[in-house]
Amino acid sequence: MKILLLYDYPPSPGGLATQGDLLYRGLLSLGVDVHAVHLESAQEKEWYYRWFEPDVVVGVGYWGHTPQLVLHPQRFGRLAVPWLVADGYIANYQKVLNELPLILVTSHWVKEMYVRDGISADNIEVLPVGCDTDAFIPFQKEDPKIQAVRDSLGITPNQLMILTVGGDAASKGAQEVMQALARIDTQLPDWEYVCKVWPQPRTLLQNQEDLAMAKSLGIDKSVTYATSITSRDFMPYLIGACDIYAAPSRLEGFGMPQVEAGACGKPVISIKAMGMLDTLIDGETALLASVAQKIVVNEVILGSESGFEGESRVIFDEPRTVDYRASVPDLSQHLMTLMHDPALRDKMGKAARTRVVENFDYRVVAKRFVQLMNEKLGIS
Repeated sequence: MKILLLYDYPPSPGGLATQGDLLYRGLLSLGVDVHAVHLESAQEKEWYYRWFEPDVVVGVGYWGHTPQLVLHPQRFGRLAVPWLVADGYIANYQKVLNELPLILVTSHWVKEMYVRDGISADNIEVLPVGCDTDAFIPFQKEDPKIQAVRDSLGITPNQLMILTVGGDAASKGAQEVMQALARIDTQLPDWEYVCKVWPQPRTLLQNQEDLAMAKSLGIDKSVTYATSITSRDFMPYLIGACDIYAAPSRLEGFGMPQVEAGACGKPVISIKAMGMLDTLIDGETALLASVAQKIVVNEVILGSESGFEGESRVIFDEPRTVDYRASVPDLSQHLMTLMHDPALRDKMGKAARTRVVENFDYRVVAKRFVQLMNEKLGIS
């Protein structure tokens, strides 16, 4: 089996790059003949097509990357299998995608989105994102690296640290978490809410809005936004330093940080929807808030980034859900439960670790990938 993997390579710290790189590492560990190349590197991709002659070209991205992940390898006579996430609406490339023998998606919810928007379910298979369970492990609070993280964030030993990680925090549900904390602040032990976000112009504006909300709620002195550039090497220790991982995401096709938190033995608070239904078990590895609101749209305007010439208005026959909001009262109750019960935090964290190791370890995912190539495409 010869596999060419297309993703953001060499990998940046982002989710799609990590998704691709963990599959790459998993396949290497199985002895698969695999090479990786950047999805937008046309000349280098062609170079691999010519001398490596891969059996299949697997590309990591979303439907808008169809030209790079599917059309480019097809132009050189190569079999393309995209491994896709969803961004709320699949607006284009239905014909191209429906003609593929196999499409991989990251969760059953993502599959539902593709089917809803015109992609046949027959050739869609769910392949979860892998997790490096050798790096993301439970740490002792006394570990000097964990203490150093908490010290750098100004977290005292007696404080409970709640953590959310994302490109921005609002999309991961941080505003809902802050509203939930404000409702029960006086009933909680000493706490600090840390949001680790990626520094970029869009995030800067969102951070200002989030912090303004924290101030209006009267909890700004207990909310910290960490905005520095960090590598993937640091993330296990950041997650390991928290007591509770909270991310009731507004749109999530898988939920990689929630899985990584579970690998670190941390209980998770999230939302009972989307990719989290695949990765988290309510009441066992996580506490899931109900959906309080679905944000729907009747039309969208799309451009060249989606394969259209100029701006195109798409009007839906039925309104499309593009965002979710978790129930703030539910989040308050879940925070109250976990913050007052260290034994429950420990129990749920251990259950989460077991589930991640058994189901989402990157080597387990790579084995499932190999099985799918054999079962669906006859490639061995």
